[in-house]
Amino acid sequence: MFYRLRHDFQLSIITLLGACAVFGITPFAIFRFITGNALAGLTDLVILVSICAAVVYAWLTGDNRRAGFCLAMFTCTGGVMVATLLGDVGLFWLYPAMVTSFFLTVPFVAVVVNSLAVVALVIEDVAFDSHEQMLSFVTTCVVVSSCAYIFARRNEHQRERLERLATHDPLTGVKNRRAMEEELQAAVANYSRNRMPYALIIFDLDHFKRINDGFGHARGDEALVECAELIRRCTRKSDQLFRFGGEEFVLLMPGVRESGIRAVAENLRHKVASELLTPAGPITASFGVSCLDGTDDAESWLARADEALYEAKSLGRNRVVIRPSPVEPGCGSGTAGSPASRRRIPD
Repeated sequence: MFYRLRHDFQLSIITLLGACAVFGITPFAIFRFITGNALAGLTDLVILVSICAAVVYAWLTGDNRRAGFCLAMFTCTGGVMVATLLGDVGLFWLYPAMVTSFFLTVPFVAVVVNSLAVVALVIEDVAFDSHEQMLSFVTTCVVVSSCAYIFARRNEHQRERLERLATHDPLTGVKNRRAMEEELQAAVANYSRNRMPYALIIFDLDHFKRINDGFGHARGDEALVECAELIRRCTRKSDQLFRFGGEEFVLLMPGVRESGIRAVAENLRHKVASELLTPAGPITASFGVSCLDGTDDAESWLARADEALYEAKSLGRNRVVIRPSPVEPGCGSGTAGSPASRRRIPD
């Protein structure tokens, strides 16, 4: 539980709001029932139960987006109802609700929810003692929402930037190994549910060390960037390219069946050999391929593609080797040979 709270910012906000609702609204609900204001007490109780239900939903399903939206609606609607029933005393409940809505949902939706709450109170015009009080309330709501909007937008931008830094390779712009591991696990889970076919291609640029040694690492970096751009141009939007490390890349291809994977890999090999040029001449690449089947988990699937890449390197480079499942042949036959452990072929 504490792990989720530490690593899921929106869930922590939802949980905090639920705790504040329990300890903040409950005493007022009890007080209003005791003083005979049953309608206001019942309203507080409905708001409290709705907030708690949304918190439980977020914990059980992990759907923070929907739970956050519902909470923003519940808190602002509840604030309007309390202000309508109690008058200007109830207006104070709307300020924390308006600020919190920017943490619960996207900034644009929060602006809409807050605006509707203010407009509803202005149209009803029963919570204000005077037009001056109404104007003061509207002005302060605009100021509070504007400041919260600026903060939320900045926070959203920083979060997106941190997420990209955590999941993308800074040199080539493609996803990194951490993101690859997550996507492979997601592909295995998707395959187990609906048998969606997936193919995995690992390719490594041949003799890449010669470029770094002969022309410098800056030129080598340029070649890696050009290679990533070339592969992205030659693949579909649904395909995902990852930098596995050094000059090695991984390509995850959903919806590719065993009958077509060799043609896809050979086309990519030909594109690299014909279009990826350096001062040392054309660069070639070796490709290892495996298709996902029911015997695989993410590690074994990646290991089979890795073994095929090692075999392609051993057989002279600039070729495609397909490694079928040892139990259920999945991608057709590749070059014969026993599975090899991960070893590095000198460039």
